[in-house]
This record gives sequence, C-alpha cells and structure tokens, in this order.
Amino acid sequence: MAKTIEELSNVLDIEVPQSGKLDITGLAYNSKEVKSGDAFFCIPGEKFDGNKFVGDAIKAGALLIVSEKDKPEDFDKEYPDYKGAYFKVDCVREAMGRVASFYFDYPSSKLRLLGVTGTNGKTTTTHIIEHVLNESGHKTALIGTMGVRWPGKTDFVDTHHTTPQSIDLQKLLAQMVKDGVTHAAMEASSHAIFLKRVEGCQFASASLTNLTQDHLDFHKTMDHYRHSKLGLWDLLSLSKAKNKSSVINKDDSSAVYFTQATPESARLFTYGFKESDFQVKSAKYSGTGTKIVLKTPESNEDTELVLPLLGEFNVYNVLCALAICYAEGISVSQFQKALNTFESVPGRFQLVGLSLENKNTPICIVDYAHTPDGLEKILKAARPMVEDGKKLFVVFGCGGDRDPTKRPKMAEVAASLADELIITSDNPRSEDPDKIIEDILVGIDQSKKELVAVEADRRTAIHETIARAQAHDMVVVAGKGHETYQILKDRTIDFNDAEEIKIALKKRL
Repeated sequence: MAKTIEELSNVLDIEVPQSGKLDITGLAYNSKEVKSGDAFFCIPGEKFDGNKFVGDAIKAGALLIVSEKDKPEDFDKEYPDYKGAYFKVDCVREAMGRVASFYFDYPSSKLRLLGVTGTNGKTTTTHIIEHVLNESGHKTALIGTMGVRWPGKTDFVDTHHTTPQSIDLQKLLAQMVKDGVTHAAMEASSHAIFLKRVEGCQFASASLTNLTQDHLDFHKTMDHYRHSKLGLWDLLSLSKAKNKSSVINKDDSSAVYFTQATPESARLFTYGFKESDFQVKSAKYSGTGTKIVLKTPESNEDTELVLPLLGEFNVYNVLCALAICYAEGISVSQFQKALNTFESVPGRFQLVGLSLENKNTPICIVDYAHTPDGLEKILKAARPMVEDGKKLFVVFGCGGDRDPTKRPKMAEVAASLADELIITSDNPRSEDPDKIIEDILVGIDQSKKELVAVEADRRTAIHETIARAQAHDMVVVAGKGHETYQILKDRTIDFNDAEEIKIALKKRL
C-alpha cells in the first residue's frame, strides 16, 4: 500500500520535494507508534503538541513530517541523516484526513457512509440503522460511542473517540470494504467534524437528531457548536456519492439551518410531530413499547408502527433511522419487520433488574443522559411509567473538565421531575468531586431542597437509593450509561452502573 512522497504532495497541492520518489509505507500521528517509512503528522492537541516529538518520529524512521509550522532553520543541522521531506500545511488535521483517504484508496467511496450528528440520540439511531440494514440483507458496519464493529467482526473495536481520528477511520473503512461491507452507520460528533477527523469522507447521507446545549467547554457558544455540526453538510455537498440524502428533525429549533445547508444534489427528508415527510400523527406509550401512527412518503394512507422502545425521545430516534433507511431503499414494511427484533442499546434507557415481577424490586433504569435536554427527555419518558403512589428516584452527577454551565441546569430539570434526587459523582477527572456537586446544587430551588440528598461516592449512592426505594418505585441512574469505568483524578477504576444496580438488588433480596 506504499505511496510516494510525490503522490502525497500532489494530494495536498504542495511542490514536489527532491525526496519525492521515496515510498511512504504508513501514517501516524502518535510519535510512539511511528514505524520506519511512515509519514508523521504533527497534531497540536489539548495536552501535547506533535511538533515537540518530531525528533522521536525521525529516530523511529519517519520519512515525511507534516506540520503547520515552518521548517526550523536548524532542522537540517539537527537531523543531518534525515533523507525524507518536510511539508508545511495550513491545517495539519485537514491534510491528515485528505492523505489518509488517498493512502487507503478512498474507502468511503466504496460503501454507503451514513453520518448521524446531533446532541442526543446518535448512538441509538445508528444502532437501529445497523440492525435494520443487516436484517434487510445489507452488510452494515457501526461506528460510534461504543466502538466499531461489522459483520464478521462482532466484537467492538475501541477507538477512544465517538468518531475515530482520520487515519484510524480510513484504515477501518478500508478493512470494512475488504470484508464486503456495503453500508456504515457512523456517529459524527461535533468534535470530529470541527477537528477534521471525517475530512476526506464521501458521505451518502447526513442527518440531524437534535441540537441542545453540550460541549460548550470546547465550542464556547451554541453558534460555534451548530456551525461545527453543519460541517457534515459541507462534506455531503462535496461528496461524489450517488443518491445522497439529508435527514432533518423538523421539530428541532435549528432545523432551518440544516435544511438550508442541504445541497441540491441530495434528497431532503424531514421527520417529527410537525408537518414533515415522516410525520407522527399519534403516539401511545406504555411500559413495554410505543405504538405510533405516521404519514410517510411511501403511501397516501397512514402507517402504524410498533416500536420495541420506550419514550418519546426514542420515537425521534426511530424516525431518523427510518428516513435514512428509506433513502437507502428500505420500505416501511421492511423497516417494521426488522425493528421487531431490535433490542435496546446498553445504557440507553436500559431496564436493569433481577425480575420486574418480583414484588420487592424497584424498577431500575440506566441511561447515558449527560445534558439538560437528554436528562429531561428520559425523565419525562420515565415519569408516566411510575405507578400511582410510587416514587421516581433519580441518581446523577456531572463530568469534570466539561461544560460547567450545564450542571445547575441538569439539577433544575431533575428536581422538577423526580420525587427524590440523589446528587453524586460522574467522571470527576481532574476536578474536585465536591466542587462539581456544589455547582450542581446551585440549580436546586429552595422549595425542592428537602427532596435532595448528596452522596459523592457513586457506588454508595446507587446502593443506598435501591435499598431505600420501595417495591415498584422507579430508580433512574443517569450520566454514564454503557461506560464500564469511572475516571478519577489519579486513576481510572472499573465501574458499571448496571452491574452495581444488580449487586444492590441482590443485597436487597
């Protein structure tokens, strides 16, 4: 798979250097992973600047250095034996994405890449797409928060990011193509779009689940957050894929921006409760699922769908997945048949317990909700499921080194919907857990103070809540969802909300 430096310079529109005929046999952005013959991309990160590790890369055998900085005046003197090239580029992340796509022979153009972005719902939506397309005879991959998998490689590959770095992403896409994958449902996070991890990708579809406050520690403003998401539609416009589609949540306040960004070369599909292509006319919710009646572009008559998922937020997730699959040639009846066998995603409104029939057992739910909007949606879905005379307990915390402005907002939401609220730690990271809790408590109205308890130790908070809850009360543990760890200041420990709930229930019985 070797490419010459001359070929890479042509991709980046850079003047061919004297060393242009040398073969590049690999790509790297971590100096510790550089092998002889690699191109090394000097990424300026939050904690480390790749430019400081050029010497290590050269020592490991790198033949090309790509950086946003000018070549140092003493470079040749410092590395007299270096026979490779040095490229200066305007944006090293963009250059890395373009080179990676070329190096792996443009794999995204050889399958249908379906990008899903939004604040909440990306994981469930992409899981539904993956399941429906696989059930319909397509070989479909999944790329997202829980990792990467595809038929024949069923164990998740951990990529450390919701959307992998461009080199890792293009390499994975190339492996998928080699294994005969036809479609890939991918979560496209705002970080990934802004940081050019998806640069060079040929998207067949771009979709929006919703846009609410999150990641303002990184984006600073909602305008910047929205603009970053819109970058996915810029890539859709550039994509040479055939039969492209743009799928928009019509009920979201930002829908107009994404609708306007939809290129003429793509078909636009909208969904929601408002007038749209896939419009919900009615919805009936129960503790076992949801039944909706909707209008679709497929028929003049209303269509009934039975969803094996709980809550209004999952109606939106299903509609988004339905519109994307419909654009890929899946009929509504095919979609319904496949959806019948879909199981909920771990950590997404996941029912956890020994047996809901046990009269001494509270109903326990684990969810990844870690934004004000996400928490509000799951609690509004849980509230009607609480039997008369029973209580809704909510256990949650907020992550450290993340947007602090959402902490009191999440507390306000939780206090307005819970009967009892237990504030605890999430992933405190480098922050003091007690300080995070203080920030959360600011959002509690004085009239709600008596409903609130504080227990910084998450394990203790879960166990004590389940011990105190009565039979058929509901306990919602929010924030970490599928995660199997907790990040503390000095270490990362094994921790799984669902497993802790099971242990607490066993103790109770």
